[in-house]
Amino acid sequence: MEMKPIATIRTPFPTKFGIPRQSGILDMLESRIVFEKEYRVKDALRGLEDFSHIWLIWVFSEAVREEWSPTVRPPRLGGNTRMGVFATRSPFRPNPIGLSCVRLLRIEGNELVVSGADLMDGTPILDIKPYLPFADAKPDASGGFAEPLREYALQVEFPEELLSKVPPQYRAPLKEILAQDPRPAYQQDPTRVYGFPFADLEIRFTVREGVLTVVSVELP
Repeated sequence: MEMKPIATIRTPFPTKFGIPRQSGILDMLESRIVFEKEYRVKDALRGLEDFSHIWLIWVFSEAVREEWSPTVRPPRLGGNTRMGVFATRSPFRPNPIGLSCVRLLRIEGNELVVSGADLMDGTPILDIKPYLPFADAKPDASGGFAEPLREYALQVEFPEELLSKVPPQYRAPLKEILAQDPRPAYQQDPTRVYGFPFADLEIRFTVREGVLTVVSVELP
């Protein structure tokens, strides 16, 4: 079985740190899907403009391993509790394939502008399929062990003089990313300064008693 990427996605996340933990959570941040030359065929997108959402099938390109484990440690469970790999969305899988539902904002030429992506910049896309509400939406579905964690969020303190350094279109999405707590769940040191790159900036912050405080915003 051989697969070729049909596109890559351009996002403000150059590293894995800070990426939304699920697709659709951060619906205000735009990303762009750029097709490989072989697949820049206008006819291949015919009719796609009628759909509000699409499925992205992609590769965990930074998590490819020759070996796999039947259990993993979901970060949101503190990094100590093991769950079966097929009960999680861990990138460390027998086949490093990801699945994300994103909003299709518009088609510009042979590129797709989407929101709600949870992918690192440059991630290879294997396929794109339309989201069908009558078949794909299951409002009464159970969320398993992840359900109690759905409402988890930090209070964010972002001093105005630092927020002003962030381009306007990124301010609200960045505050939402921080509220979701980008730290690994097993890191709870209130004296530690954490940092991650986002949209050509380096964001640094601390977390103490449920409050995340941004301490610097700098060019990397």
